[in-house]
Amino acid sequence: MTSNVPLNELGEFLKKRRSELSPRTVGLPETGRPRRVAGLRREEVAQLANISTDYYTRLEQGRMQASAPVLGVLARVLHLDDDERGYLFQLAGKTTGRTRRRGRQKVQAQLQRVLDDLTATPAIVQGRRGDILAWNALAAALVTDFSRVSERHRNYPRIQFTDPAMRTLYADWETSAQISVAQLRMEAAKYPEDPRLIELVGELSMRDEQFAQWWSDHRVAGRTVGTKTLNHPVVGELVLDWDTLTANTDPDQNLTVWTAAPGSVTYDRLRILASWAADQNLPASPSIS
Repeated sequence: MTSNVPLNELGEFLKKRRSELSPRTVGLPETGRPRRVAGLRREEVAQLANISTDYYTRLEQGRMQASAPVLGVLARVLHLDDDERGYLFQLAGKTTGRTRRRGRQKVQAQLQRVLDDLTATPAIVQGRRGDILAWNALAAALVTDFSRVSERHRNYPRIQFTDPAMRTLYADWETSAQISVAQLRMEAAKYPEDPRLIELVGELSMRDEQFAQWWSDHRVAGRTVGTKTLNHPVVGELVLDWDTLTANTDPDQNLTVWTAAPGSVTYDRLRILASWAADQNLPASPSIS
């Protein structure tokens, strides 16, 4: 039986992005009359996309699929960025058949080897849903001792929202947490019927009002690069660049590394943290055979 989950998600996503645009933003004249809804009206989006209002309404209501050319036009009309455009197409491409059930992931051997060689750079391997598959000792010192988190709950978004220490570790916890939600939303487009992802979203929505609000915003983001500031309880402020490397043998696995420019204060503090971690005997994840 065909699921309508992606179609419904696509409709909600279109509505959210439509509500954030004004006529002036897209080049339509302002009439000065009060508007019953925030943002653009359905008929205005349809006009700009050169499609019928009925066609667009059916898309928002999850009652039909859109062709790739129409999706491309809507992405332009709604001013979607690259991540949002990819998310839109991902949703539209997941409307036939059920997503097959996937087994538990194990870290790819090549990523494990890279991780084992990184002794002065914090790094973790993440899988689907942000599950933490492997980490080195410096990552445990930087973020948390992942070995103390049960394997089922060893998930980065979950830790970010449920561990109170994360809200003081991140100098700007809200922005970082919003990015995690946006990345999780992107993941949901690829695997809309993943039971563990559905369970995770349901749990966090019940436990945290901010998560529920940000999830309903339908913001999306890929795991790429960025900068974050941490207020570490041992070494103080750290301004770290983060980057992700994806395994070609399993695109659902990526290595995230946190680095700092040589000679910087953060660079020196990472070395101090590495020495502290060695003294504390913080465990890295077990290497695979």
